[in-house]
Amino acid sequence: VQLVESGGGSVQAGGSLRLTCAASEFTTGDTCMGWFRQVPGQARESVAAINTGGGSTYYADTVKGRFTISQDNAKNAVYLQMDSLKPEDTATYYCARSILPLSPAGWSRRYSYQFWGRGTQVTVS
Repeated sequence: VQLVESGGGSVQAGGSLRLTCAASEFTTGDTCMGWFRQVPGQARESVAAINTGGGSTYYADTVKGRFTISQDNAKNAVYLQMDSLKPEDTATYYCARSILPLSPAGWSRRYSYQFWGRGTQVTVS
């Protein structure tokens, strides 16, 4: 499975961006798609995730109320709508897939995901 992120860019504080994660193949059954972000020199942190079967969504406290994760199964895509962006949201954003749906305790852990994209840069000034 290949995951390709797009939609990153530069935006002023308060602005919006929409990230897209496109998967190379359709996956049957319930999985989990997540978004993580990383700043150079810091650990990769979880942002949001969605269980593709049941539709359960999870968010980090730092983005709750500002970011929205959604999916389009027909397009094998997951989206991250980012509103009210802040300079501290600046990072490289990565898409990830787990072969299984994830629980509230598991979605935020990097090792829960088996496939990763290469990332897209988001800069908020």
